[in-house]
Amino acid sequence: MSLIINGNSIGTDKEGFLTDLDDWSEQVAIMLAQQENIQLTELHWEIINLLRRFYQNYQLSPAMRPLVKFIAQELAPEKARSIYLLKLFPGSPAKLASKIAGLPRPDNCL
Repeated sequence: MSLIINGNSIGTDKEGFLTDLDDWSEQVAIMLAQQENIQLTELHWEIINLLRRFYQNYQLSPAMRPLVKFIAQELAPEKARSIYLLKLFPGSPAKLASKIAGLPRPDNCL
């Protein structure tokens, strides 16, 4: 599978995660989000950028609990709630946000 952006083919796996993390860009994120019927806002970008920072620090994509804990530390406690994240990234927030952020699929995510 792949995405086509400006004539370039960006490889994805069967779930839509990037096969090469270096292919990620904001434009790629926008396209991945559109495929999930999500219009990215500043609130989305805040979580996406935080996820990318988490990955740079720990070389893994966080599952829900570590994500919530990291958000509480880095942003604000009111944003570190499952309900808040579900509104931004419906279904499985850690998995969906990681996909849009160009990161690998988190372990233990449905």
